[in-house]
Amino acid sequence: MTTEAQLEAQFADTIEAKDRIEPRDWMPEAYRKTLIRQVAQHAHSEIIGMQPEGNWITRAPSLRRKAILLAKVQDEAGHGLYLYSAAETLGASRNELTEKLIAGKQKYSSIFNYPTLSYTDVGTIGWLVDGAAICNQVPLCRTSFGPYGRAMIRVCKEESFHQRQGYELLMTMMRGTDEQREMVQESVNRFWWPALMMFGPPDDDSPNTAQSMEWGIKTHTNDELRQKFVDMSIPQAEALGVTFPDENLKWNEERGHYDFSTPDWDEFWSVVKGNGPCNDQRIAHRKRAWDEGKWVRDAALAFAEQSAEATAASAPTGTGAPADTTTEETAK
Repeated sequence: MTTEAQLEAQFADTIEAKDRIEPRDWMPEAYRKTLIRQVAQHAHSEIIGMQPEGNWITRAPSLRRKAILLAKVQDEAGHGLYLYSAAETLGASRNELTEKLIAGKQKYSSIFNYPTLSYTDVGTIGWLVDGAAICNQVPLCRTSFGPYGRAMIRVCKEESFHQRQGYELLMTMMRGTDEQREMVQESVNRFWWPALMMFGPPDDDSPNTAQSMEWGIKTHTNDELRQKFVDMSIPQAEALGVTFPDENLKWNEERGHYDFSTPDWDEFWSVVKGNGPCNDQRIAHRKRAWDEGKWVRDAALAFAEQSAEATAASAPTGTGAPADTTTEETAK
């Protein structure tokens, strides 16, 4: 009989080999809980993230832009589905996770607590927010938990497409009127700092990073990912013709990276604790959708149960051998 010590050793060997932990494998309870917390937060972010952009679907300036935005919001719903399904392999039901979100016991990305004040924000979110998501999520394709890593492969491909869509929208506006260019710059000014905060608190103030790195759930620290995002975004901003609202943003030849100012972490923690511009609005909307959709979930469950009962009732019974249907003529 395999002892717990042997199971722990097997788990450690799998992590050390950078192999995958699957749902059927033994795992420490703390590992499972950490994964549920992270995957649930990721899933919640995809679903809540539909709200700020979905707000502009009916007001998109053209049929083409409306179709693009509809497709993107639909993609985000799919991402949430993949991630909730990954969490279910850890024993956490979608109902349970959603109820915890509504009750304030689980979180989602702080970026979605900021309002989208103009249609330009749709492009800025695509460029900066989805760009930050790509930096954060591409390494998760190699995370140590199999279902999570496999789900991220498709998510990252679609997020990359979303980023290009956002950038194309902003580039189109930058080729427009002075007013449109001013709208783009104003939008970028508002979303730059919240985008930097998307990676989480600095490493020395992040309670989960060290353990998640040890388990292979994360492969890069928050500050490493934030730096990568800054280095990636500067050339894109120059090509676009916009600037970021940071006077300390400059190339550091010695480090081989851009220097940048420290985000307002007091603002970050305030938003995380529920005091952001749209925290209450986002959760109230999610709760309303959850409550109003209860009849659909109940109906689907009842239909599934009836189908199962009908299948069971129509199944053949008896344990004897099948009757001999050979006729006298065929026997001859």
